[in-house]
Amino acid sequence: MIVSPAWKGKRFAVLGLARSGRATVEALLAAGAEVLAWDAKPEAREPFAGRVALADPLEADLTGYDGVVVSPGVPLNTHPIKPHAMSFGVPVIGDIELFAQARAHLPPHKVVGITGTNGKSTTTALVHHILKTAGVPTTMGGNIGLPILEQKPLPKGGVFVLELSSYQIDLTFSLDCDVAVLLNVTPDHLDRYDGDFEAYAASKARLFEMQTREGCAVCRAQDWWHDQKIGAKAGGKYLEVFDDVFHQWQGLPDAIGILEQSRWKALQGPHNLQNAEAAIAVGFVLELSAQQIRDGLETYPGLPHRMERVAEIFGVAYVNDSKGTNTAASAPALAAFENIHWIVGGLAKEPGPQGLLGECEAELGHVKAAYTIGKAGPVFAELLEGRVPVKRSETLDQAVIDAANEAVSGDTVLLSPACASFDQFRDFEERGEAFRAAVKRLAA
Repeated sequence: MIVSPAWKGKRFAVLGLARSGRATVEALLAAGAEVLAWDAKPEAREPFAGRVALADPLEADLTGYDGVVVSPGVPLNTHPIKPHAMSFGVPVIGDIELFAQARAHLPPHKVVGITGTNGKSTTTALVHHILKTAGVPTTMGGNIGLPILEQKPLPKGGVFVLELSSYQIDLTFSLDCDVAVLLNVTPDHLDRYDGDFEAYAASKARLFEMQTREGCAVCRAQDWWHDQKIGAKAGGKYLEVFDDVFHQWQGLPDAIGILEQSRWKALQGPHNLQNAEAAIAVGFVLELSAQQIRDGLETYPGLPHRMERVAEIFGVAYVNDSKGTNTAASAPALAAFENIHWIVGGLAKEPGPQGLLGECEAELGHVKAAYTIGKAGPVFAELLEGRVPVKRSETLDQAVIDAANEAVSGDTVLLSPACASFDQFRDFEERGEAFRAAVKRLAA
C-alpha cells in the first residue's frame, strides 16, 4: 500500500467505493487521515462501517476538508459534487493526485505517464513489460491493473508506469511525470466535455503542463501539438515531437534495428507499430539498451480483448478486439488483416449515421463481409450494404455462427465493434469473454 505522512491528521471525503475508492480509503486510514466515505450501494459501504464516517459528501458540511476524492467515472461537468466542494473551497481530486502527493515519501523512482484516445493500454503494458524484462523494478496502474494506492512502493530505481485517461488527468494537479507520452487525440468521450473537442484535447495536454523542467515529453500528434502550442505550455525540458524522436537520439542505428515488427507476435498492424515506437522512445529516455528494448518487444504477450488471437479453426483466425470501442480504435484492427469477417455494432459513440463508419471507412477494402450487432447494427448495415456483403446478425453469438459459416481457410473473423458495449453487455471485457465463449463452442 502507498501512503504518505502528508495526509496524517487531514480530512478527506471519498465518493465512490469501487476498486480505486476502496484503495483510497484504506491508504488514507493507514496514513492517519480522517475520512468521510460514501457509495450509493449499501454493500459497498458495509466494509467501512465503524471505521470511517459514512455520509454523502453532497449533504455534508465540508468546511476544513483537504479534498474530496472521486472516481474518474464521476462526470464533473454534470455531477453536483464539484460545485458543492468548491462552495467550501475544497478541491475535487482523484487517487492519482494522492499518489503524486505521496511521491516525496517514496524511495527514489521515476514515473511514466501515458495518455491518448487510443493505444494507451497497450503502450502502458508494453512499457511495463519492457522494463520488467530488463530487470527494472516496475509496476503499472492508473487506468489499468490494480489501483495505484493499493500497490506496494517500489524500491529505489523503480519505475511506475501509469495509463491516464482524460478523466483521471482532470482530477490530478501535481503529477510531475519523468516521461509523459501523448499518443493521439481523436474525438471521444465528448459528453464529458459538453461536446467540446478542444476541451477534451486540453485535458490530455495537462499531463505535459504538470511537468517540471527535468521531465521529458513525447507526442506523436504533431499537427495538434503545434496548433495548440502545447510545446510552449509544457514544462518538460526535453520536448521531442514523436515522429522525429529517432532522428534525435545518438543511438539511431540501434533504434532502426529495433523496428522489426514481424518479430513482435502480439504487436501486429500499423497502430501497434506506433504504440511500439512510443515504448521504444520511453525506453531510450530511461536509458535502456537497444537489446533490452528489443527483448521486451519480442516477448510481449499482448492484452486481453485487444487484437487477441483467440483460436484458429479450420484455418480461420478468430480475433477478439472488443476494446475497439470507437471507429478510431477499430480502424487499425481492420488495417492489420486481410479477408476480414467483421463483427461490428453496439452502442455508437460517433454522432449521427454519416459519421458512424469514421476512420473504418478507409479500411473497407480489407473486409470480406460484415455482421452487424446491437443497437447501432441496423445503421451500420445500411451504411455497409452495397459495399460489402452484410448479415444482420443482431447478437454476438449469432454473428460468430454466421461468420464461421462463411469464412474459409486464410480468413479472419474479427470482433472489433467500433462501439461501446453497454446496450448488450456490462463492459467491453464481458463482450470479449462472450466472443471467446462463442468461438470455443465452435471448436467443441
